[in-house]
Parts: sequence; structure tokens; C-alpha cells
Amino acid sequence: MQPYTVIALVTLAALFLNIPFGYLRVKAKKFTFMWFLYIHLPIPFIFLLRTFAGLGIGYVPIIAFGAILGQFIGGRLGGLNKNKA
Repeated sequence: MQPYTVIALVTLAALFLNIPFGYLRVKAKKFTFMWFLYIHLPIPFIFLLRTFAGLGIGYVPIIAFGAILGQFIGGRLGGLNKNKA
């Protein structure tokens, strides 16, 4: 597989992995243990995914951008449902 394809797939996986955690994060009280957990729990899985894909540490900013975007999207989706309740 082409290197750019691998980078794109790992970044998309990080994005999609973080959407449910962003959704849950927005429903938790800010700066509580659960809020902290929802932000940081996906990180080991993303690390393993990056390692098994053979990507070096230089790709972390790209993958982190996907993870942060996933948290943001999930938070927006959770915030929409929060406003309806």
C-alpha cells in the first residue's frame, strides 16, 4: 500500500475512533475523571494502530489532528442532543 494511503487510513481511524468519545465527553461534567478519561482513552489504541502500520513519530501531528477533529465532531453531535433535552 502507498505510504499516503496508510497515513490517511490511520488518521481516519483516529478520527472515527474519537467521535463516540467526543460525544460522551460533552455529556460529562468538565474536568471530572470521566471527562479526562473520554479524552485520553483512545490514545493507546491510536498509538498501537500507528505502530502496527509502521508509521514513525513524525506522523503524530497528522494523526493527532484527526483525533482532535473526531473529538470536536463527537462533541458537536453530543451538544446537539443536549440542547434538545
